Amino acid sequence: MTSVESEEVPVETDAHNYPLPRIMAVANQKGGVGKTTTTVNLGACLAELGFRTLIIDLDPQGNASTGLGIDNRNVDTSMYHVIMHEAPLENCIEPAAVKNLFVAPASLDLAGTEIELVPAFSRENRLKRAIEQVQADYDYILIDCPPSLGLLTVNGLTAATEVLVPIQCEYYALEGVGQLLRNIEMVKSHLNPELNVSTVILTMYDGRTRLADQVATDVRAHFGDKVLRTVIPRSVKVSEAPGYGMTILGYDPGSRGAMSYLDASRELAQRGAPREGGRP
Repeated sequence: MTSVESEEVPVETDAHNYPLPRIMAVANQKGGVGKTTTTVNLGACLAELGFRTLIIDLDPQGNASTGLGIDNRNVDTSMYHVIMHEAPLENCIEPAAVKNLFVAPASLDLAGTEIELVPAFSRENRLKRAIEQVQADYDYILIDCPPSLGLLTVNGLTAATEVLVPIQCEYYALEGVGQLLRNIEMVKSHLNPELNVSTVILTMYDGRTRLADQVATDVRAHFGDKVLRTVIPRSVKVSEAPGYGMTILGYDPGSRGAMSYLDASRELAQRGAPREGGRP
């Protein structure tokens, strides 16, 4: 039910202490796992802890943007312009309502990028080059990748040094994860040797069910200490917050969901090494 498909995909052991700035692609080819929700709320919690955090919305649905209160129908410069026309990323970035949190929004135009990029020169490295111009200004850069392995996700994986994989504690939890890991290995081999699956976070956890515990056990058995100790509970409040353009910290800061994402962000931060020489 929850094994990583038929063939085992090796998972490297971790030394932790990842240096800042940390550039993390949040990816899972299976939809509905809490990928965007995790990106937005982890980003908000890292910002709350004092880390300058940038969320890059690379998903044409633009849910990370709207979940942070950005009207992506009326932005002058979006990730479409950064990827397709190589506009400077700094021209796209907007401050979110949370102090220290910034967002590079997606727009509906991004949906056509998969096709438009096909003949483009150096098409896999567009995002990497854009991030290089701004990464010194941030401690964490979280890239919300689409739930598919197209050229946008390849751009995200090529630009990142780490991959964070959200996995939901439900039936077929690891469906597609084996393929995701193989795709990450392909990107690592051909485009980005620095890439590493550093973090797995369990989402939609319902402690009342044996299934949730079984999934958590299976995931920890496969990924070891890459899995955060903190699990994110299934929460109506967490689901409601994006509809108001808010993170869970703004919508209901005392909720179990908010406390869990704060704990997860602290755990994530503990795995990072201090920035050498401080931020410029």
